[in-house]
Amino acid sequence: METFLGLDYPTWWFLVIGGLFSGYAILDGFDFGAGAWHLFFNKELSRRIALNAVGPVWDGNEVWLVIGGGALFAGFPVMYATLFSSLYTPFMLFLVFIIFRAISIEFRGKEEMKWWRKTWDIGYSISSIMLAFLLGVVLGNVLQGIAIGADFQYQGAGFFEFLNPYSLLTGLTTLSLFMAHGAIYLLLKTEGKLYEKLTLLLKRGIIFFIICFSITTIYTLLYIPHLSDAFKSSPELFIVPVATFLSIANVTRLASKKSYRWAFFFSALTISFLLILVAIELYPTLLFSTVSPNYSIDIYNAAASTKTLKIMMRMVAIGGPLVLGYTYFVYRTFKGKVILDETSY
Repeated sequence: METFLGLDYPTWWFLVIGGLFSGYAILDGFDFGAGAWHLFFNKELSRRIALNAVGPVWDGNEVWLVIGGGALFAGFPVMYATLFSSLYTPFMLFLVFIIFRAISIEFRGKEEMKWWRKTWDIGYSISSIMLAFLLGVVLGNVLQGIAIGADFQYQGAGFFEFLNPYSLLTGLTTLSLFMAHGAIYLLLKTEGKLYEKLTLLLKRGIIFFIICFSITTIYTLLYIPHLSDAFKSSPELFIVPVATFLSIANVTRLASKKSYRWAFFFSALTISFLLILVAIELYPTLLFSTVSPNYSIDIYNAAASTKTLKIMMRMVAIGGPLVLGYTYFVYRTFKGKVILDETSY
């Protein structure tokens, strides 16, 4: 198999997709987290400020999801087909909530009536919570494994089979992580009484995440043993979980000192480390089969042709810097505290 800089092309594409989804989790993660806190703000002014903190960037953040999904389809079409057909229900729910969330953001400010704005506030917050939770549910099922049979056909028995204990735990952990991430982002964008309230909410969010993360980690070690195989065979990889724990501890330390800019950096780093852990636990497998290991999908039996991957790597080399540049430009333009004006939501 052809290689580039010592790695074969399926491995390179595995890293590219991992990078794209990591970018999406970091960027849209704080969007979802900010939305999950929305109903905790009682005053109209506070809700408007919180909404406008994400207003200029939320739709741009979703670009990373579109590109990541396209990269998965192009690079690993077998994985794309099996995953989306197996977890059809959570993906359709995700699509419904992401549409409803966008509608809630755009429609909220169109009328002045309290009942109108409250309705869209509820829609925005519930949609944000469910989106974060469903991402975790999908990740939990990918890590635990899915009933895949011959020819990569889904053989699951139940309509809600995806709502198993491990996926629910992963969903709650993802939600709690994004809520802490979102609270830190809002602290960077707000001031006054809302800022003071968010300092208290952030403490609750961090506690919520630590509890969920601890329970999920223990459950993983006890009941999902195949996720520990890579660390058992290569002990040097333990540096990643150690770095993850240190990053989480640093978020807590920096938040207590109200150094929120660095706390946000380490919160984003924590998300990156957690997804690196996922990549290590999976590689080279993409989707475990609970029917038989022989039916599992890996980066080789799911990959497009080498020629296709080589061409797309050139596209990544051109398009990647453009997306990064666009993202930097948007955040640079809208940096600083939120100031409401006639163009605000």
